[in-house]
Amino acid sequence: MTSHWPHNLFDLTGRVAVVSGASRGIGEAISKALAAHGAHVVATSRKIDGCERVVAEIRQAGGSAEAWACHIGDMDQIDRLFRHVETTHGRIDILVNNAATNPYFGLVGDTDLSAFQKTLDVNIRGYFFMSARAAKLMAIQAAGAIVNVASVNGIIPGPMQGIYSISKAAIIAMTRSFAVEYASANVRVNAILPGGTDTQFAAKLVHTEEVSSRILPHIPMGRFAQPEEMAGAVIYLVSPSASYTTGVCLNVDGGYLSA
Repeated sequence: MTSHWPHNLFDLTGRVAVVSGASRGIGEAISKALAAHGAHVVATSRKIDGCERVVAEIRQAGGSAEAWACHIGDMDQIDRLFRHVETTHGRIDILVNNAATNPYFGLVGDTDLSAFQKTLDVNIRGYFFMSARAAKLMAIQAAGAIVNVASVNGIIPGPMQGIYSISKAAIIAMTRSFAVEYASANVRVNAILPGGTDTQFAAKLVHTEEVSSRILPHIPMGRFAQPEEMAGAVIYLVSPSASYTTGVCLNVDGGYLSA
């Protein structure tokens, strides 16, 4: 029987990938991994400076990338991003929704309106409309993959991280909704659920002894992740290897949710 599998199951050559929150941390690691596997990466973030550094490093390593400023909490900026991608590339094959915010750390009932709104605008509304714009374009070409970076907090709410945890739970539901509705168009939508990861974003959790000492005993692997450890899961989910995988929320958490 003749195999229809590509020779390299993780080859992304010729794919156009958009990554939000690409200027550092998990987004930077994902962008570099996508480029290393052949994709052209549109690295986006609220501030373009960090993305330009990431793009320079990708190009220095022989990859293809460009930087674009996009604050996903701003609908006009989302529209400008997708107009640019359509005009310049004529397609989008991969979207990684990674940009997120967590402006409030405290009792959930004390969350003020400003922090509540900011969290929902970026973490839910931003992911939703980035996904909607990408999925419609992907449906036209009858191919594409979206990966949402959610969190273990979407399953087990983090203490003093109530509204952030709520937003991540919404992303899990969003992932499944898009997956079901776009499966017939060959658009796959999945999520990863990172555990505690050593990034600037999570510095209060990872580098505060009082907090980290409460978290680490619940991680069977006994340590926090490095950003690069999230990238492999994304490469799998957007690659030909995962051609029959959609609606999955993949734990990348050192065993935290299994303990």
